[in-house]
Amino acid sequence: MNKIIISPSILTADFLNLGSEINKIENSEAKWIHLDVMDGSFVPNISFGPKIISDISSKTQLFCDVHLMVNNPKHLFKSFVEAGSSCITIHSEATEDLVGDLLELKKLGVKCGVSIKPNTSIEKIKPVLDIVDLILIMGVEPGFGGQSLIPETLEKVSQLVQLRNQNRKYLISIDGGVKTDNIKLIKEKGIDVVVVGSAFFNSKDQVKLVKDLQEL
Repeated sequence: MNKIIISPSILTADFLNLGSEINKIENSEAKWIHLDVMDGSFVPNISFGPKIISDISSKTQLFCDVHLMVNNPKHLFKSFVEAGSSCITIHSEATEDLVGDLLELKKLGVKCGVSIKPNTSIEKIKPVLDIVDLILIMGVEPGFGGQSLIPETLEKVSQLVQLRNQNRKYLISIDGGVKTDNIKLIKEKGIDVVVVGSAFFNSKDQVKLVKDLQEL
């Protein structure tokens, strides 16, 4: 079995020392960095825009895992692709043309993903399972870090593994409340990528944390 991908989210990082915080990710041997873009409308918080992503992508070899938690995201695609996003994930709940938006991302030459909130069923995203490179399951209500994982959301991972067995190739990711005390259960469901925020940046030993998350 391949090791799961660890994608530390900078939402809970110290933005006054963002360069050193990114160095912690690189030194931990995590390969991805998760970038939550929030508009204050789709979710009640506001984070950052393409400038931060451009600054990060130009200074690191990390895979830039960009999560757009914004309403009607299509008008932002070009700026975020040009900023150096490796993959752009949009919410099924935030657009009226999910298929069209994902195909537009493909046309722009970037990997694309779809995310669903805890109360959204897998049925909503079945029409795009043959398009997406990544499916992001929200294990918490999106918008804020430091929340506890909603256990019921893990059943969606199991469903997506079964659907992927029908000759599909997407990665399955989970975001929210991932910690060493629940990672074994999460991995048993068949997850490929875990997003970690507060657990990573509040850790005194990020190298050990990443190793534990991959090997527990």
